[in-house]
Amino acid sequence: MEKVVLAYSGGLDTSIIIPWLKKNYGYEVIACCADLGQGEELDPLKEKAIKSGASKIFIEDLQEEFVKDYIFPVLKSGAIYEKKYLLGTSFSRPLIAKKLVEIAQQEGASAICHGATGKGNDQVRFELSIKALNPELKIIAPWREWDIRSREDAIDYAALHGIEVPVSKEKIYSRDRNIWHISHEGGDVEDPGNEPQNQLYVLTVPPEQAPDKPSYVEVGFEKGVPVSLDGKPYGPVELLSKLNRLGGANGVGIVSMVENRLVGMKSRGVYETPGGTILYRAHEELERLTLDRRTLQFKEIVALKYAELVYDGYWFSKLKYALDALVEETQKTVTGRVRIKLYKGSCNAVAATSPYSLHDQELATFSDDETYSHKDAAGFINLFGLPLKVQALLDRKTK
Repeated sequence: MEKVVLAYSGGLDTSIIIPWLKKNYGYEVIACCADLGQGEELDPLKEKAIKSGASKIFIEDLQEEFVKDYIFPVLKSGAIYEKKYLLGTSFSRPLIAKKLVEIAQQEGASAICHGATGKGNDQVRFELSIKALNPELKIIAPWREWDIRSREDAIDYAALHGIEVPVSKEKIYSRDRNIWHISHEGGDVEDPGNEPQNQLYVLTVPPEQAPDKPSYVEVGFEKGVPVSLDGKPYGPVELLSKLNRLGGANGVGIVSMVENRLVGMKSRGVYETPGGTILYRAHEELERLTLDRRTLQFKEIVALKYAELVYDGYWFSKLKYALDALVEETQKTVTGRVRIKLYKGSCNAVAATSPYSLHDQELATFSDDETYSHKDAAGFINLFGLPLKVQALLDRKTK
């Protein structure tokens, strides 16, 4: 009997895929779940997968690797997709795919299966990563094959096969959660004309219900990597977890957006990224202090391409590796501390210090100083504005 490794979450889609695979392919199904910080969602998975028909299940704790090797590189790049999305689902898929390939090779499986729909981005992210890591593995995507056309159909299929699923036709949201964020799609959220309701949120209190007094946190960085909070060192997972709780309690990190999916359609989703939002604000402020103007501006251009590559599933690509090397060079002086103020959904950097600060108080001061000669500016302006002067003189002659 051939074996297939299924990317298993215990959600609606992957739950019904197990009996579908056995019936339509006759494969032995090995479930694989990546623990990326989903929390209590993982507790019932082992029993559930076996009960649904899997021969075995691997639940792999990948949180440390996820934060260090996937979240922090994107944070250092400054990548944000379409100015809003902090890529929480996007950069989790290549790590999951990497683990699927490892287990497939370990178990002698000939195929990998995922539950991504034919309308979404995840099918591309999973499959591009698998092709990059082991192009010989067969890929099965049931949503592109079966007769199920909606989440309502999937719920009916689960009921027919006696499979318990964590959704109903009344609570039909599709969610993806890890230590970085949680996303919400489907149901009333699909319509951009609907304001997200407060009961939707999982990690974050609604901003208007947050405390009336602001909270502060000081984030310490070494070479672009967050390493401490309020002067106390923390490991990657613990640091992000603490910021999630702090940001969530202050209503920070909620984003509602209509995004352009890779497959060509627009979709509306709601994201909660409390700790990640704090880290982005802090890292951005520290870069403003420690990077020169041209490097900072070019890095903004790089961030756009980096976000596109991650969103599109090109994590394991030559261009992505090259951009990683460039970003790493820029981070050599991004060391210091940033104080963040959190208040009813707002997240602002209010102070920053660094041993590599390019801010020179003597040069920048409005007080009397002996370092900067104001007279020097005249010659600079004459040269800097020379092209404009030449063009204006020419325009006068040719009119």
